[in-house]
Amino acid sequence: MANELHNLKPAAGATHKRKRVGRGPGSGNGKTAGRGHKGQKSRSGYSRRWGFEGGQMPLVRQIPKRGFTNIFRVGYQVVNLRDLERVFSNGDTVTPELLTEKGLIRGGSKPVKVLAAGELGKKLNVQAHAFSKNAQASIEAAGGSCETVTT
Repeated sequence: MANELHNLKPAAGATHKRKRVGRGPGSGNGKTAGRGHKGQKSRSGYSRRWGFEGGQMPLVRQIPKRGFTNIFRVGYQVVNLRDLERVFSNGDTVTPELLTEKGLIRGGSKPVKVLAAGELGKKLNVQAHAFSKNAQASIEAAGGSCETVTT
């Protein structure tokens, strides 16, 4: 039999008949329609709130809360010296726009910070929003310069 649109059907056992409840005692799901007798869950319109545990103190409220979120925290996009070494050549000027273009950071409004992971052996003029002390020292030791930009 050829696979043509008019003879396509699901594999055996892949589909199931819908369970039709409340259709009389002979169906096995008549009368209470699989909901049991009485109680909140037997009623029409029942829907349980997220985290509700039947009136028992919910687990989410039992566990102690810790810490806080600092709303003034500055989240940086991080670039390491090893990435600069790999992507740029001697004498290049590195800007946040170039970093985005080369795929080292994502575009957007987050500021860029240069960290000191890896070695830098090239003279680069790096422009970023922030530098770690070791990164700045490494860039300057290689003959390059660090320029802090503001957005």
